[in-house]
Amino acid sequence: MLTTGLNHVALITNDSARLQSFYRDVFDAEVASDGAEFPDGTGPRLTVIKIGDHCELNVFQIDGNSQADHQVPMFGRGRLDHFALQAASLTAFEEIRERLMARGAANDFVTDFGSTLSIFFRDPDGLEGEVCVQNPDAVPGVHNPPGTRATRYT
Repeated sequence: MLTTGLNHVALITNDSARLQSFYRDVFDAEVASDGAEFPDGTGPRLTVIKIGDHCELNVFQIDGNSQADHQVPMFGRGRLDHFALQAASLTAFEEIRERLMARGAANDFVTDFGSTLSIFFRDPDGLEGEVCVQNPDAVPGVHNPPGTRATRYT
């Protein structure tokens, strides 16, 4: 394989500080930079949020741009429907899950896809995200459809 995973996802927000706080508080993410996009101080506000090794969110806050207000159902959201983060471990997955539920960003439902456990969440701008981790209870060759509740979390 020539890639090792997600490098970055570019997002538009109306409130960069709120989004920074969400990802910092829930995922222990780091704000790598925050300011004008261009070196001369012009352009939209660009915040780079590190969400993992070689993986970041590039968050643009653009005056007068209302795209962050437009969120529609799954598969009707344009080219970017949702993004998925890989949890570092089952312990990390469970910590993230607790933090998401505490913020009202996710419910308690964990999907068992077979080899992967998954929880979906919505960030403060309404963008759907997903957190995945290898399923320690996986049965080789078993693949479950969306909506299959993980028995570990019932």
